[in-house]
Amino acid sequence: MTTATINPPEYGWWAGNARFINQSGKILGAHVAHAGLIVLWAGAMTLFEISKYDPSQPMYEQGLILLPHLATLGLGIGDGGKIVDTYPYFVIGVVHLISSAVLGAGGIYHALLGPKVLSENNNFSGSFGYKWEDEDKMTSIIGIHLLLLGLGAFLLVLKATVWGGIYDPTVASVRVITAPTLNPVAIFSYLVGGQGMAAVNNLEDVIGGHIWVGILCIGGGIWHISTTPFDWAKKVLFWSGEAYLSYSLGALAYMGLLAAYFVTVNDTVYPTEFYGPLGLSSESGVISVRTWLATSHIALAIMFLVGHIWHALRVRVIAAGLDFEQGVINYLESPEIGNLQTPVNASDLTLNLLGNLPIYRPGLSPFARGLEIGMAHGYFLLGPFVKLGPMRNTDLANQVGLSATIGLLLILSICLWIYGGATFQNGQSPQGELPDNLTSAKSWNSFNYGWIIGGCGGAVFAFFLLTNSSLFF
Repeated sequence: MTTATINPPEYGWWAGNARFINQSGKILGAHVAHAGLIVLWAGAMTLFEISKYDPSQPMYEQGLILLPHLATLGLGIGDGGKIVDTYPYFVIGVVHLISSAVLGAGGIYHALLGPKVLSENNNFSGSFGYKWEDEDKMTSIIGIHLLLLGLGAFLLVLKATVWGGIYDPTVASVRVITAPTLNPVAIFSYLVGGQGMAAVNNLEDVIGGHIWVGILCIGGGIWHISTTPFDWAKKVLFWSGEAYLSYSLGALAYMGLLAAYFVTVNDTVYPTEFYGPLGLSSESGVISVRTWLATSHIALAIMFLVGHIWHALRVRVIAAGLDFEQGVINYLESPEIGNLQTPVNASDLTLNLLGNLPIYRPGLSPFARGLEIGMAHGYFLLGPFVKLGPMRNTDLANQVGLSATIGLLLILSICLWIYGGATFQNGQSPQGELPDNLTSAKSWNSFNYGWIIGGCGGAVFAFFLLTNSSLFF
């Protein structure tokens, strides 16, 4: 008797991290690399904002994103909410950049060199292995995250009570919070009021709330690590990678909407000195930091909510017995399977359009494919950087936009190089996704060269059009 080996389904490059759903080692690499990108952005953006900060103008009218948050923590702030020392911001930016390098190295290691699947054993490294269906392991992971969140809450408490204090808009100065509110009735009564937590109007309650949040998170973390899920939870919840994704997106959507409301109506946690007047209007005509924060959180929350609904429906449909991997077979003869022939997905116009895209068009060399695709991306990426960038209202908007576009193109080229190194290992190549002449490491490198040359050329062409637009209009 022989035992058949069941291999997990292979996903195309377009599926993103879904390709790693059964590869715990690879998804760890993506997780760590993503953290590195976030920390890199935070560090670089902090240093950029320091270089552009103008003490003669209100902070909330300068398009700053990170400095107002750091100022709220009382870093480098004097009386009246004025920045008197930018060195703490510089240190924070540099520390983030160094941290991003460490995280990036870890992400690249696990994505390219580390094992695809983390083993489960009693060693320290084995504690990182898991299976999505293991309810006990999943709740232990939740517990670890709760412990980290609790520690983060207590770090703010320590900053406010021990490490120099935080900015208090009621006295327009940085002060140490010596008597945070510990009365649970006073703290939890905010949850039942009209404005909810956004009604808080003193820092004693803010810091006291963080003490309670830290206690609850750490207590909940210990509980989840040391116990197994109740039987009713095992029956009610779905235990799969996509289910956890839907739960997370739903929580992010809720918190995004709550944060948008909080920043709009509260000037204790978000002082007007740093974030601008309450509400979303502006008497000066300049969009304030408060407006940017509120609208961006609303937009992201809506996107997360849509993602939550989408993935939650997929989880329930799969649980009901529909296999998405086999759900769109031979749809022309069996439309009841779920994919109907429509003018959108089966018309000659659509099929010809897709067939003539440079990635699919017959007769193109890998370099030519990259050149065309790069030109289109470089050409269209310039506009958003010029019109939405931090220097959009200056004479240097076009030049800065061009530099930012080329920088992004170089980053994307590095990503293409990393993808090629991971995909074409040991002569392997994806089947049925790429043209026949784009299925080797050499051809992929040629494609990448074309991409960066075409991208930079398209960006420069768009730059000349913008710079000399007066000649055409």
